Amino acid sequence: MLRRCFADYHQAMLRIGLPQNISEEFLQGFPKDNVEIIRLPDHLDHEVDVEFWIPSMFGSQAARVFPHLRGVKVVQCLRAGVDWILPWLPQGIILCDGQGLHNIPVAEWVVAAILSSLKRFPEYRDDQREQFWGGQARPQGAAEHGIGAHHTSNDSAPDGRQYSYRILGDELHKKKVLIVGYGGIGTEVGRLLQVFEVDIVRVARTAKPGVSAIDDLAKLIPEADVVVLLVPLTEQTRGLMNAEMLGRMKTGALLVNAARGTIVDTNALLAQLQARRIHAVLDVMEPEPLPKGHPLWTAPNCFITPHVAGSVTGFAARGLEFAAAQVRRYMAGAPLENRVGDAGY
Repeated sequence: MLRRCFADYHQAMLRIGLPQNISEEFLQGFPKDNVEIIRLPDHLDHEVDVEFWIPSMFGSQAARVFPHLRGVKVVQCLRAGVDWILPWLPQGIILCDGQGLHNIPVAEWVVAAILSSLKRFPEYRDDQREQFWGGQARPQGAAEHGIGAHHTSNDSAPDGRQYSYRILGDELHKKKVLIVGYGGIGTEVGRLLQVFEVDIVRVARTAKPGVSAIDDLAKLIPEADVVVLLVPLTEQTRGLMNAEMLGRMKTGALLVNAARGTIVDTNALLAQLQARRIHAVLDVMEPEPLPKGHPLWTAPNCFITPHVAGSVTGFAARGLEFAAAQVRRYMAGAPLENRVGDAGY
């Protein structure tokens, strides 16, 4: 199909559209012959002919640009998920995702999130900003129930405030980690966690040796110390972590979401956090961007990063190197990698 598709244009110039702000150094791997690179501004206001489109990583920008494009045959997303583009991309266009490009940075973020929560780094950062040297002492009312949280005594300080003394940190060693979504990123998370000798429980859409089906999640979640969400957003996973499922988490367990915000019921999560029953580290949430004044900002036991798990300095080079390889495959009539043909295309 691709060979026939490109055969009609082998004498013509292949027009590749990509965001205007991409540095020239990242485009060195693209073919030079019979190729024209079209830089597309974020606010395109006229029609442009583009056959191979590499959209912006920001979905809203891509959605604004696409209506002005003509002749698009291939869309190469650099994001792993394509749920944001499926609602408005017409049928018949070949869609490829960035699966695999984010494995390392997101997996590293997940491990960093787990360790930061267990070691209570967000709390100590807050102490630093207040120039408060409390050690294990915390103002009364700030204490929460969590992995490793242990109250030993209460006492008053010279300032008259009551302090609760507890062990703030915990160790990851030998914990049970439930990875929900055992694809490329989940596999990399598992590899990185091996050094901590954790007990990894794997869950994917369908069962296979060593991996449980997502339908078994309800019976697996109560024993997990850490629950890591990495599943794509589908009708099956939307609202997966609802009040009933969050309620099954053990007291003090940690929820790490690097998947999509709508996989977790925000109100149900808030109820669990405000009761200080579980902890959470969130890179994604619903809504996004999280507006000022939203209760998630100030929820106890919750640490937030603004959807940046896969945003690292080395990503542009890696992503555009993959896109350039895809262009070469397309021009040669070879099969494209990461086709989203099973998702309605």
